[in-house]
Amino acid sequence: MLVAAAGAVGAMRAATRLDRLHVRTDAAWAALDAALGSRARAVMGVEGSAALRCAANAALLAGLDPALPTAGRRAHRAGVAVREDVENELGRVLSVLDRRGLESGCADRLADAEQRAVIARRVYNDAVRDTLALRSHRTVRWLRLAGTAPLPRYFEIAEPMLPSYGFELDGAGA
Repeated sequence: MLVAAAGAVGAMRAATRLDRLHVRTDAAWAALDAALGSRARAVMGVEGSAALRCAANAALLAGLDPALPTAGRRAHRAGVAVREDVENELGRVLSVLDRRGLESGCADRLADAEQRAVIARRVYNDAVRDTLALRSHRTVRWLRLAGTAPLPRYFEIAEPMLPSYGFELDGAGA
């Protein structure tokens, strides 16, 4: 009896944790989506080539999700690969952009938007990692605690080379 009660409490804790991780993953995706949209809008403010405008327009269009909130996860899973490709193309175009020719305010907005997108992607991928780790536990799989929630997917895009400010966050520098 005591073992069954302990097992039930453990399953309830795992289900609650899993639910919180799915909420965290959804919130991190919303933040990533907003950061990528902000980056694309910052690029639209840059006077540049047609390739730059085309890539920014494609990124803005890829970020539009006409799906209702109930269908949002299905639309997210289906559109992630396309969104990754579009965002990577925008990143490639930005990597060859000569920023020295940009006005100071525009360059600062672009650098800020790029840095926010990098941080948001890392937060999202951390949430996905934690969710996948808990979903791989035997108890969660056997009891099907995840229900019908789809597996979250990492969002992989190339990170831009951000300017160095004299210190490294990973401890390798300085």
